[in-house]
Amino acid sequence: MQGLELCRSYFREYGLPMLQENFPELLPLCDVALIGSGSECFGYDDEVSQDHDFEPGFQIFLPGEDVVDRKTAFALERAYAKLPREYLGFSRTPLSPVGADRRGVLRLSEYLQSHLGVPDGNLTPEDFLRLPESYLFEMTRGEIFHEGLGELSRVRNALAWMPADVRLCRLSGHLLLCAQSGQYNFTRCLEHNEYGAAALAKDEFCDHALSCAFLLGRAYRPYYKWCFRALREVPGKSDLANRLQTLLCAATTPENAFDLYMEMEEVASMLIADLQDQGLSEAICADLEKHAYSVRDHIRDPQWRNRNILFAVQSR
Repeated sequence: MQGLELCRSYFREYGLPMLQENFPELLPLCDVALIGSGSECFGYDDEVSQDHDFEPGFQIFLPGEDVVDRKTAFALERAYAKLPREYLGFSRTPLSPVGADRRGVLRLSEYLQSHLGVPDGNLTPEDFLRLPESYLFEMTRGEIFHEGLGELSRVRNALAWMPADVRLCRLSGHLLLCAQSGQYNFTRCLEHNEYGAAALAKDEFCDHALSCAFLLGRAYRPYYKWCFRALREVPGKSDLANRLQTLLCAATTPENAFDLYMEMEEVASMLIADLQDQGLSEAICADLEKHAYSVRDHIRDPQWRNRNILFAVQSR
């Protein structure tokens, strides 16, 4: 049994009856879900995942104190803590201040402030640029088990995808770094017999190509642990995911250096084909740098378009 199924079942068997019997007035006001970090929120958990942070439980998101006062919230916390500690062979651990927002009774505004930096979840384009995509991935995965006011759904719907200019800013920067690392510096490092540096250039290329693939597929890139699994779920990107994984895992040696370079060029060709299919680049060449600047030209906000092309991305 996967964690999401376990928690959904636990809520229906114990959590929902507890709310119905003891807090019926809260049912129209609270949202109950399992979202955030943890492979169980993404459907990626397996037997290996059960060695830590794997347990029955859920989050009860409450509105502000002007709607649900502290006394009621505290009573609900106590009721949640008294729910059965064993369920289908899995044990609940006591809630602690560290990582406590993964389960239990929470104020939605405080959760959003902690994870997004704003209490209402309303992000500006600059906010989207500031946040790592992995945070947005986590906020939009998982499952809502019960909707009261529906505020959590509203926030998740608003976060479903980033604004167009944010996407283009990030995409143009990642494309440029792909060009610098894979199409230029990789071979330069080899010419200097710097095979360690060449391996770093290859890894840098793969990292930024992964980001390009997610952006082209209109999907948030998760924490690195789940990048390849998540990319294989994006329609049309499984072949690219497999190529990048093979390339990343390959050793950089004098014997296979040319093959690695040609594989990077093949990945570049796949990215360019996707750019052109989506009408994001007018460049007609195999040079990712030229495509990067062509993508930047599609940014509508003139202030953003005139910033340094790398302002929305990071390079090691």
